[in-house]
Amino acid sequence: MPAAPAWMRWLPAFYIAGILVLEPITPVQWPVSFLLIALPVIAAFAHGPAAVAALTVFAIAFEAVLAGTPCCAGRPVEYVWERHYVAAYLCTALVGVLGTILAAHRIRRERTLATVRSVAEIAQRVLLSPVPHRIGPILVEDLYLSAAAEARIGGDLYEAVPTTYGLRLVIGDVRGKGLPAVETAATLLGAFREAAHDEPDLVAVARRVEVSMNRRAAHLAGNDMGERFVTAVFAEIPRRHVVRIVNCGHPPPLLIRPDGVTELETADPAPPLNLGMLLSEAYHVDEHPFRPGDQLLLYTDGVTEARDPTGTFYPLRQRVLSWGPLQPRELLDRLHHDLLIYSNNRLHDDTAALAVYHLPD
Repeated sequence: MPAAPAWMRWLPAFYIAGILVLEPITPVQWPVSFLLIALPVIAAFAHGPAAVAALTVFAIAFEAVLAGTPCCAGRPVEYVWERHYVAAYLCTALVGVLGTILAAHRIRRERTLATVRSVAEIAQRVLLSPVPHRIGPILVEDLYLSAAAEARIGGDLYEAVPTTYGLRLVIGDVRGKGLPAVETAATLLGAFREAAHDEPDLVAVARRVEVSMNRRAAHLAGNDMGERFVTAVFAEIPRRHVVRIVNCGHPPPLLIRPDGVTELETADPAPPLNLGMLLSEAYHVDEHPFRPGDQLLLYTDGVTEARDPTGTFYPLRQRVLSWGPLQPRELLDRLHHDLLIYSNNRLHDDTAALAVYHLPD
């Protein structure tokens, strides 16, 4: 369970210090010591029930000391037990009880949230297993950022599978949110991990994933089926120096070379998965040179749809071009840092990226 910020933990002490400063300089008819009534509630934001109860006792005693100390406000000692002071002590005790209950409730909620985060992180690791970082001359690195910081899990997905046909990759974005999106992503990834090993060409891999998605959609009720489509890019890097791509309604990958950055637009994009059953066209494969020293960046629209405070979309290609040649891990770390700065630390959509680098000969 994460600790409260230091300033919040020290806030009760600052509050008491402020009252001590104000008490001697205020007129007698302004009993500033009554402000100590709020001390238990202030403490409840960062401290546990025992600490809040102790500070409640301290506040009552301190009110009595300030009320009966002539040097502080010129009041005689017998003021300590006047009715309005007794009422203040009782109010402080009542607020202390409420503050203790609030602190206990806060700690229970924080523990529950910590458990939820832990479960979500485990689910994320199961769903998005670590990609292999080197397959022969190919380096692969990944990046995942969830817009739901409390859950740390979302509907963006990626995978890299070394097979006898070469390295096969997928990156995708589920339209939905929350648990349904995670279930859809799990269906797609499970189908891809099997098809990547079994199917002889990339079109067959995409078609098999589409069949699995359609089968699952048929079991969904009502409008759920239409709201679970997935945009995706399937890529294949065989042993020779090319990359093959099947794009299903997804943002185009970037091909990064020492002399420039190119968007790999497809000549004939397929519709998103789960919508392909509405059309009869076959998948189209685009083939591009992928030589030693080249790098492929696959990403979800959480990258390109990040906005600055003026509402301008993130200019990915221009940014990557301005950074110059970077290794895959450096590229994704730079992208992560730049996205947070550009969006003022307010990403509104999940973000995933894969960087695939062909080592020089």
